[in-house]
Amino acid sequence: MTLSVAVLREQAQGERRVALDPANAGRLAAKGINVLVEKGAGNAAGFEDAQYESAEIMENRTDLLAKADVCLWVQIPDEQSIGAMKNGAIGMGLVFAHRNKDALNALNSNKISCFAMELVPRISRAQSMDVLSSQATIAGYQAVLRGASIAPRLFPMLTTAAGTLRPASVVIIGAGVAGLQAIATARRLGARVEAYDIRSAAREQVESLGAKMIDTGVNAEGEGGYARELTEEEKQLQADALAKHLAKADVVVSTAAIPGRPAPKIITQEMVEGMQPGSVIVDLAAESGGNCALTQPGSTVTHGSVSVDGPLDLASRAPIHASEMYARNLLNLLDLMLGEEGLSIDREDEVIDGCLLTHEGNVVHERTAESLGTSG
Repeated sequence: MTLSVAVLREQAQGERRVALDPANAGRLAAKGINVLVEKGAGNAAGFEDAQYESAEIMENRTDLLAKADVCLWVQIPDEQSIGAMKNGAIGMGLVFAHRNKDALNALNSNKISCFAMELVPRISRAQSMDVLSSQATIAGYQAVLRGASIAPRLFPMLTTAAGTLRPASVVIIGAGVAGLQAIATARRLGARVEAYDIRSAAREQVESLGAKMIDTGVNAEGEGGYARELTEEEKQLQADALAKHLAKADVVVSTAAIPGRPAPKIITQEMVEGMQPGSVIVDLAAESGGNCALTQPGSTVTHGSVSVDGPLDLASRAPIHASEMYARNLLNLLDLMLGEEGLSIDREDEVIDGCLLTHEGNVVHERTAESLGTSG
């Protein structure tokens, strides 16, 4: 029996990515897999239906879902679409169960084995499947460009007949994938860059990119390469040291996040009020509440003369490359499950089990189940 993999057209407002670009659809088809693409699925990303040469284009979503053994998406589909999937089918894409409990219930009701790509373990073996990292690379790049476009200053030092312009001062908060890409991009644009991360291990990476590490004396290396939550005393030490650097910054890009939890509040209103006129904050953590106390997700607000930008889904601003990277992440995970007898879910495999969210009508991801109160 030939395996059928379906690609949905994204319905979330502002979402321009597609879960499978034409090139990677061709790679799947070359394995003997029947690729089904919803009509117009790639349009917003810049891919026309005709480019999916090896796929079957289907106009009716219900018919497509009824045929699919595996369904691929970027943002979790609505409950009606999930309900139209085959009972016991496999779904793969971003879910963020804490924000989408109705969709989670629909997955369980239809006994969908759902792989939530945001849960892929942060281990070396799973790097090629790490959607959060691949999309954060693009988001970090886009954040700096966004900050540069909002700021009333140029980034590089320029010597002109009208005088010399000093380089902009940029502070990057969080030196994960997005933060490191933001550092590199700001440096390419000619800015002087400082970076802050509560993980002391980030210093070497920050300095290798030509930025200066802000030292607050706090180290909070957490599980899985993420930063842990700070104590109240550590938060105060961090705030006091950081405020001095923010006061001199022209642009701040904040990227700190804790998976499955609200973003830590790092930039207080008092810090914003201490910044120089015309400064800009781009808060990449806006989707999970923001690192700045004044962030309004999806909006750019002005407090005094400081602009606070809370962009959503920045990776979607470069949809061609974002889609290509996202698709490779999905295909690499699919490859783990593909064998001579078709697709199998090996729960002994730490990568497969680590991102399996729902299976046979239950939430089987232990950490998610505990946080949602559905375990045991």
